[in-house]
Amino acid sequence: MGTQVSRITVKAVMPTSSGCAIFLGTDAKTFVIYVDQGIGTAIQHAINYVQFERPQSHDLMISLLDGMGAEVERTIINDVAESTFYARLVVSMDNELSQKIVEVDARPSDSIILALLADKPIYATQKVLEAVDDMSLILEKILNQNKEDQS
Repeated sequence: MGTQVSRITVKAVMPTSSGCAIFLGTDAKTFVIYVDQGIGTAIQHAINYVQFERPQSHDLMISLLDGMGAEVERTIINDVAESTFYARLVVSMDNELSQKIVEVDARPSDSIILALLADKPIYATQKVLEAVDDMSLILEKILNQNKEDQS
């Protein structure tokens, strides 16, 4: 990968007034990517292994890769500038002659969904982790408030 990366997980998907907040991070740091409601719902469905009668867009992408003998290897959130996040989707293809690995520029939200559907890791570069605000305490407060509200 060339650049130092840390494995991250999706810690929570929460609705906002204009879409969804996706809380991502390591044990040490949590950050947020804001996405529209449809993408937030798709991420939540991928986390919960929700199956639909007909394939959704991201299911179709996984099926296309499978049909070509390719698979998602990992997602890397590799940059952030002015609150816009950037990602690379790493895809591999093996055949009887060789292995090919391709990195594709992609929206982090789409890459996250594909990694979740393929059960592959999600990473963030050190550059991203250093640039983002730590939202760990805010997430903890929200989760605690939700627990209290459900009691």
